[in-house]
Amino acid sequence: MPETARERRRRRRPDLRKLMFVLPNLFTVSSIFCGIYSIMLSAGEATGDNFYRAAIAVFFGNFFDAFDGRVARMTKTQSEFGVELDSLADVITFGVAPAILVYKWSLYELGFVGIAIAGVYAACGAIRLARFNVLARSEAGVQRFFVGLPIPLAAGTLVSLVIALQYQRSLDGLSAWPIALVVLVLAFLMVSTIRYRTFKDAGLNPRTFLAFLFVVATGVVVAYRGRPSLVLLVYFSLYVLLGLAEELLFGRRRRAAARARRSVIAPVGPESDPDEPLLPAEEDDVGLEGTPAAAGAGGDDEQDA
Repeated sequence: MPETARERRRRRRPDLRKLMFVLPNLFTVSSIFCGIYSIMLSAGEATGDNFYRAAIAVFFGNFFDAFDGRVARMTKTQSEFGVELDSLADVITFGVAPAILVYKWSLYELGFVGIAIAGVYAACGAIRLARFNVLARSEAGVQRFFVGLPIPLAAGTLVSLVIALQYQRSLDGLSAWPIALVVLVLAFLMVSTIRYRTFKDAGLNPRTFLAFLFVVATGVVVAYRGRPSLVLLVYFSLYVLLGLAEELLFGRRRRAAARARRSVIAPVGPESDPDEPLLPAEEDDVGLEGTPAAAGAGGDDEQDA
């Protein structure tokens, strides 16, 4: 019996639910394109304009990376595929692209040492993402802290440094060694167990409002007294320093409290190992950056806050 026209239209109608799974992945793939574009610009002619555009491309990658996880949660299209794709995209956009950019911009003066430092940054970023994926599968709950500096924020610090100091470097030849030190510090912070706030628990209250006003006022003062290009560098630097300050002030006490709780519940006998090191999650006693339930396609992005 031949099909009617209505039945044919119904059969050809696309499944919108299946198409929704593509939407968050499009944000992730857009982040990859931004990373590739940044690499192509950095690998081209070494001009200030190319470096500036390469840095802006990484910032656009940050934008797409920040929204792929949110879109996945809004459309309820989280998937393990999205988690892995997001991590691979982050390696390109926030690991390889900034490493090549900072090498072509400054570290080339150090020869092979500059190549090694750029490689260390990219490798630490990949290690940080691998640890993120492994620990995310074993943790649940509200993610109040990141363990280690998230790679999008490390990349943001590097590219904001390029934007802020490009004019000064072209004017008086800024030494490459301070830049190399910054790159190494960021690489170390990514693979460290220093906790960085996600600010996911920050609600609408007077304290949050005052903190927001302080951040805005700081940016206005920096832009007025210095240069607008310094504002992003100051913001990223303050976030990095906030994690270091909290670690110095509260880190030892927090780890001692975690060990005390662990000793209470630890088994007593030959099977217990008192010298066994604590995992980062056990030391922090908080949920980590993402969980399978909260991970979207792109998963629960490292910089989601």
